Amino acid sequence: MQFADLQVGQTAERTREITASLVNAFAELTGDFSPVHVDEAAAAKTRFGTRIAHGMLSASFLSALIGMDLPGPGTIWVAQSFRFKQPVKLGDTITWRVEVRELFPEKQRANLSAVCRNQRGEIVIEGEGTILLLE
Repeated sequence: MQFADLQVGQTAERTREITASLVNAFAELTGDFSPVHVDEAAAAKTRFGTRIAHGMLSASFLSALIGMDLPGPGTIWVAQSFRFKQPVKLGDTITWRVEVRELFPEKQRANLSAVCRNQRGEIVIEGEGTILLLE
């Protein structure tokens, strides 16, 4: 997609189940082996009562959404902020959605809002960011 094709209000979304193998792979990749993420017995003693996904694992799927769907290849984040509203538990199905909020043609940039919801429609992450189209 070219910058000229972007319009305020455009949206895209992706959905994926968060599995133990994804959480374990993220722990391996990042080195974050916090027990709340990788140890069911330890996690059971927390306020969550079970293992939860890393917040940044859940947020990282937004990268695929902007890099592959809206606007697509040739797009990178240049700024991003998140608010983690609720934990994502193993077995949750998360839908990530972005919406174009503002365009800056002179810089080939756009501001996006991002909302991630679980299968019950509850917001688990919300935020906003700025993207840059390289092409």
